[in-house]
Amino acid sequence: MGQESQTHQMMIDGLVKLVGHVLMSEEVYHPGLDGVVAGETQISSIDGGLQYRGYEIEELAHEATFLEVAYLLIHQELPNLEQLADFRSIISDSTELAEPILKFFEQIPLHVSIMDVLRTGISSVAHFDMQGVDEPNETALTKATRLFAVIPMMIAARYRLTHGLKPIRPRPDLSYAADLLYQITGREPNSLEEKSLDVSLILYAEHEYNASTYASRIVTSTGSDLFSAITAAVGTIKGKLDGGAGERVMQILDAVGSPDNAATWISQRLSRKKRVMGFGHRVYKKGDPRAVILKDFCLQLAEQQGNLTLEQTAEAVEQAVFAETGLMPNLDWPSARLYHYLGLDVDLYTPLFVAARVAGWSAHVMEQSENNRLIRPRSRYVGEPKRNFRPLDER
Repeated sequence: MGQESQTHQMMIDGLVKLVGHVLMSEEVYHPGLDGVVAGETQISSIDGGLQYRGYEIEELAHEATFLEVAYLLIHQELPNLEQLADFRSIISDSTELAEPILKFFEQIPLHVSIMDVLRTGISSVAHFDMQGVDEPNETALTKATRLFAVIPMMIAARYRLTHGLKPIRPRPDLSYAADLLYQITGREPNSLEEKSLDVSLILYAEHEYNASTYASRIVTSTGSDLFSAITAAVGTIKGKLDGGAGERVMQILDAVGSPDNAATWISQRLSRKKRVMGFGHRVYKKGDPRAVILKDFCLQLAEQQGNLTLEQTAEAVEQAVFAETGLMPNLDWPSARLYHYLGLDVDLYTPLFVAARVAGWSAHVMEQSENNRLIRPRSRYVGEPKRNFRPLDER
């Protein structure tokens, strides 16, 4: 290679290094942290389909129970018969709400939502926890198990108190899902109702670095305790763009009314730049696999009740939304109908989300604690440039 060629190559190499340095030093802003990998986890994956600790969600939903899945998430492995029995026993032994908490629930004004009461209730449980809150690594597992027991009780107790009904004691002979329905409604569910709710809890139990889960990890990263982290997560999931979306799904279905109205209603709504809740997902661009699973249970429940109108309306809405936007349903779309078939009021939908997701939150709290680094991102300043201070009498 001649001297001129060598000089030319050196200039190219230098330019490549300079461009690389500029790219590496350039601040890249991702609104909403969209697409940013903010950490590593062994708990779940959504690449190529949802998996919990390596198990595909479809298999877990059809073959496992919610308590098996909860055990998997916080203990890292599926339980055997003895381990599951012990887990159920611990939960059963923990189903006692401190009397001051129940009294407090009675005194909260009736207009206060179950989500707000649940957020405060979870925080108050910490005050009656004999292990204290100062050792998250050592006690998070037992605290999480206690929350599995008391969260359904708090949801059911608040619901019944606001409807002039007395809280019902849990029934240890029932499954987790069946007991949850029983405590709310006072009626023992049939096998399809029990299985349907159980599957919905499994599907909602965990979903990687969603907003509420990340909030719980941020709190944990400061060295705080599990109760504080879960309380923060509940406050996050209350938002209408996260866990609260399911409540607006039923409003849409009620407004559409019948399959014949779906195309026109959706077209008019989209023309006004209004969002159709229950459709689209930040991560799942080709459809939410959880929605596919739960849709089948909605159809079974509708057939059991002898009325397919709601399912037919939902199907017409799905087709209209896809034709207009290319968006497919997320989990909130079928779950709202499923809870409706179970006879549950709309204000229970997001609290039930909490009853499920506490399993995933707890797993993330423990994972964050085990390999912690304070979560402290940067921001890009876009305010006023540097300026001189003027004394008060000169302004």
